[in-house]
Amino acid sequence: MKNKQKILIVEDDIDILSVMTMSLKDEGYEVEGTLNGDETIPRTEKFKPDLVIMDIYLSGTNGKEICRKLKTDEKTKDIPVILISASHQHKSTVKECGADGFDAVRVGGH
Repeated sequence: MKNKQKILIVEDDIDILSVMTMSLKDEGYEVEGTLNGDETIPRTEKFKPDLVIMDIYLSGTNGKEICRKLKTDEKTKDIPVILISASHQHKSTVKECGADGFDAVRVGGH
């Protein structure tokens, strides 16, 4: 039996985290989520995800800074990181932190 791909979601909005988690689990992924950006690195080292999806704006340390730390650590540098935000303005700056992708999430259907 093939192992499920593992995704860690870091999002401080409980509703967005819940929807993303349910959607990805429905697609067959093994998903863990955290509301706290400060838990990202320890959770990444323990869970060993195949992908990290992380909000840029988190309480505490922001997603770009966490991404930089993940991408400079030998244990986590090869894990793809996709940063998300409700704002399109970050698209040009996410590469600075080593992110593998960016998506502007539409909130509220507008």
